[in-house]
Amino acid sequence: MTLLVLLNGPPASGKSTIAERLVATRPLAMRLDIDVVRGLLGDWLQRPTDAGIAARALAISMARTHLAAGHDVFVPQFLGRPDFIDELAALAVETWSTFVEIALVLDRAAARTAFAERSADPQNDTHRDAAALVEQSGGTSAVDEMFDRYEALLDQRPGVRRVEVERGDLDATVRAVEVVLSIAASTSAPTEHARPSVSHAPPD
Repeated sequence: MTLLVLLNGPPASGKSTIAERLVATRPLAMRLDIDVVRGLLGDWLQRPTDAGIAARALAISMARTHLAAGHDVFVPQFLGRPDFIDELAALAVETWSTFVEIALVLDRAAARTAFAERSADPQNDTHRDAAALVEQSGGTSAVDEMFDRYEALLDQRPGVRRVEVERGDLDATVRAVEVVLSIAASTSAPTEHARPSVSHAPPD
């Protein structure tokens, strides 16, 4: 079965970097970074809520297409509410995929430090966009509010698979996520029916 993997975690916890490493070892797997999709929308920073809704809708469509074609999808995204998680879980059922919800865990002080360091030296547009959005929303207090929502969400989801972030040791964190994925794949219940086939027209 194909995998639809959510990598949730506080800002700057390494979600996108971990997803990039995981995708690199899985041919045609997709790292579906919703913040990147949001950044494609014009003037999104002035309309962050509307932009986020639009980006998530686009991401669901992209994931549906890729999963239906038989390819894994990894979604690195901070989520402090369950709505989009439920959408992803429903999409996995729709596409006969295995949904794996992973929560990256690190303490508040480490999360603050990681975000401050990344904002001071952003490596790409997504990092710069995140810093601008957080600054617009209240700076350090906004990071704390996001962390609070994240912890509250995890308290409501006892079944989520937690992975401790090893700051400064990306390899160790990636290995821990790989273990979770291996267990999820081996314990996934087989479907009762054959997976729907996807036909592809021959090239012109």
